[in-house]
Amino acid sequence: MKRIFIILAFMAGSFAVCAQDQTNGSSAKTMPSTGDYFQGLTRPLTFDKMIAPYALEVTFSKTVHIIFPAAIRYVDLGSADLMAAKADGTENVLRVKAVTKDFSGESNLSVITDDGSYYSFNVKYADEPVKLSVEMNNLIHSSEIGTSRGNTTDIWLDELGGESPLLVNRIMQSIYKNDRREIKHISCKQFGMQYTLKGIYSHNNLMYFHTELKNSSNVPFNVDYISFRIVDKKVAKRTAIQQQSIVPLRAYNQLMIIGGKKTERTVFVLPRFTLPEGKQLLIELNEKDGGRGQSFTVKNDDLLGAKGIGKLRVN
Repeated sequence: MKRIFIILAFMAGSFAVCAQDQTNGSSAKTMPSTGDYFQGLTRPLTFDKMIAPYALEVTFSKTVHIIFPAAIRYVDLGSADLMAAKADGTENVLRVKAVTKDFSGESNLSVITDDGSYYSFNVKYADEPVKLSVEMNNLIHSSEIGTSRGNTTDIWLDELGGESPLLVNRIMQSIYKNDRREIKHISCKQFGMQYTLKGIYSHNNLMYFHTELKNSSNVPFNVDYISFRIVDKKVAKRTAIQQQSIVPLRAYNQLMIIGGKKTERTVFVLPRFTLPEGKQLLIELNEKDGGRGQSFTVKNDDLLGAKGIGKLRVN
């Protein structure tokens, strides 16, 4: 029996598809299900456990584009009849084509996105597909965490410490929507700008930093970068600065331009941490091609005083 394995790898922002054949000398045959589930030693999968796939048509002479609500993390193709890659310069647009004309039978396509959603498609060949551009944004809906959501389900990602990406996104939205100022003593105000840390929240293995940037001038502020670094409180002369960068795992409403007379807020998600003795957290906001950078420090007591999300209304 001939088996085909498809291996999909991310390389330089694109996908590489490899096929490997294994032949045992017999001709390929279609083996219909007999209904015998391993001599009765296992239970059958019932339809309520199935993630219903979407129907997708592809062709050889045209490209089908699928737009997802988050960056594409993983793609698997059911057979060598299909090819897929992220559209150049994008993270959430997948282009799919048929490798050969008029391939018979049916294949499938599976996609996992950065928000932890899993999508399933059954794929057939069509000379003229009716739907060449498909948008999946309408699949973001508010069901219970960890349960099936119609044609998608939730996937846990390692980087979030075992937390559901869907729950993380809801917590960020709730912090942003509630807009509370839990911390009143951490901010930086200069050059007509004011950068404020409004609150720190902790839930399981993650911490949420709620920041606000107010532009009191008429000149827009172009964000170059925002950094979170653990640095020494005091550095003696001729002593190298010891520092450790912490990369945010997620950010909600992270804008790169703050218009004149505008105020914008962002919620950052960081892995849970505390500060060693003699260390502090330095948060820096740098202006692109400008000198209105802002910065402030956070002490260990501020981290230990992080609020829980129990009092927040998580929608």
